[in-house]
Amino acid sequence: MASSCRSCLVWVLCFFLCRCLVFVEPSRRVFLYPQSQEISSIVSKQYRTAYHFQPPKNWINADPNGPMYHNGVYHLFYQYNPNSSVWGNIHWAHSVSTDLINWAPLDLAIHPTKPFDINGCWTGSATILPGHQPVILYTGMNRDNQQVQNIAVPGNLSDPFLREWTKPDYNPLMTPSDGIHPDMFRDPTTGWRGADGHWRVALGAEISGNGTALLYKSEDFVRWQRADSPLHSSSASGMWECPDFFPVPIEGREGLDTSVNSKDVRHVLKMSLMEPQSDYYMLGTYDETRDIFVPDNAADDYRMWLRYDYGKFYASKTFFDAKKKRRILWGWLNESDTESDDIAKGWAGIQIIPRKIWLDSRGRQLVQWPIEEVESLRRNEVHLHGFELTTGLHEIKGVKGSQADVEVDFELPSLDRADPFDPTRAMDAPKLCSQEDASVRGGIGPFGLLVLASENLEEHTAIFFRVYREQNTAKVLMCSDQRRQSRSSLRPELDKPVYGVFLDMDLEKERKISLRTLIDHSVIENFGGKGRACITARVYPELFLNTSSHLYLFNNGSSSVMISRFQSWGMAKAHLNIKLKDLVIEN
Repeated sequence: MASSCRSCLVWVLCFFLCRCLVFVEPSRRVFLYPQSQEISSIVSKQYRTAYHFQPPKNWINADPNGPMYHNGVYHLFYQYNPNSSVWGNIHWAHSVSTDLINWAPLDLAIHPTKPFDINGCWTGSATILPGHQPVILYTGMNRDNQQVQNIAVPGNLSDPFLREWTKPDYNPLMTPSDGIHPDMFRDPTTGWRGADGHWRVALGAEISGNGTALLYKSEDFVRWQRADSPLHSSSASGMWECPDFFPVPIEGREGLDTSVNSKDVRHVLKMSLMEPQSDYYMLGTYDETRDIFVPDNAADDYRMWLRYDYGKFYASKTFFDAKKKRRILWGWLNESDTESDDIAKGWAGIQIIPRKIWLDSRGRQLVQWPIEEVESLRRNEVHLHGFELTTGLHEIKGVKGSQADVEVDFELPSLDRADPFDPTRAMDAPKLCSQEDASVRGGIGPFGLLVLASENLEEHTAIFFRVYREQNTAKVLMCSDQRRQSRSSLRPELDKPVYGVFLDMDLEKERKISLRTLIDHSVIENFGGKGRACITARVYPELFLNTSSHLYLFNNGSSSVMISRFQSWGMAKAHLNIKLKDLVIEN
């Protein structure tokens, strides 16, 4: 059940949303702001997540490394500093799970101990070889500060948790040569096997200023040769980090083993761009005869490439889950506070909720959705159906606003009042979200959610949609606004960007815009248009210190919006650092 908010809250919303406009262009924050001079409210335990993966302490520039499913156990490795909550001294940490929600930490898997990795054990991937034998390829920083590629193998294959990993003395397997810059040669992908029986992996690089996925081939996964041509290269960007390459079926939602290639599949090439610190991907085909990836759209402007997530999201990695025949995506969420804050609170970095991904029915993009296991944490459902959302606010009662899962369908009876769209603004959705924020009244929208909101709305984060009309086509803008005037937090030194994206959907046909939002203390993950676009944000409202958070539906457009379905749940706390003895493996 839900109850209407007092009418005075409408005035409060207008007051706070109509404050002067000072917007910040979106960017991933890496210590952009002056360092705090004293220990602040950021040390509150309320900012730690309840069901998003993070270790008990210290830094994870949580490039998800080597995720895999092996003999009944999910494995997650990640970049970790065992001695501090700031970047440096990078090891591979290791946690295991049987459901991707509850995790048991193990001892560190890979340490910088050899000449080929003495200055750091960096990002890599896991591959399951014939005979169910997992191996890891990873980048090591050698004693000459060159990036080289190494292999690690299980020390005891009979151990279901693979707690011990060894590094053969024949490392490194691949070294920078023939024009490869030793500082731009890293992050091997999961291996795939071609029809000729040879293995392939791709590596991130920059060659002559072009972002590049280098291709290496091997018969035995030990002796590797660089291919004559890269898997793909583009002048549209510089260095590619953390590449990923995998097939998706043209029809259906099942995942595929990384080695699958046929006329019934498409391929995805994903890269993490150092500038602007975001993950992009291309859809296309893998020409195995020439060993090259052929993208559908080889745009010479990376801003036209597709993205997994239009918010704070980087260094992602997928794996094939053979247990449930699906492809799972992991990604790193950095902090939005300062380095001194990270030191004060003793931790930094988390993982997104794992997402199942598949190809949209129109074949133009990937769709993402939280794995079904997260629904096991849902408690105390609150629902609305057939509710007309007129101009103003509607508070949702009965759900814990700081730890929730929210699903809502906004139904649009008519598109007649949609504002005209200026096509020159199509390339910069975040700027449009900034200029036409939640306080700017439109024909259809802005409407959406206010989350992590304080009692008087002095702090809140707005997630909202606007509908425009371009000739005979409706365009849907999705925004997530954390800026100063939107008051996601009263703390001035935080990074408070605005994120935005246009949804690729046929609104004339569907007439509904869906939104799913996962709220977890300092994390807001948004899935718009049934997972066609995702925006993830980090926020640190001070309300946690002395009050509870609130959740609102709002509409600041001149047209009413129907809430054809609204469901929200409080979320139980996951067991993120349980004892290994409490992990039960299903037979």
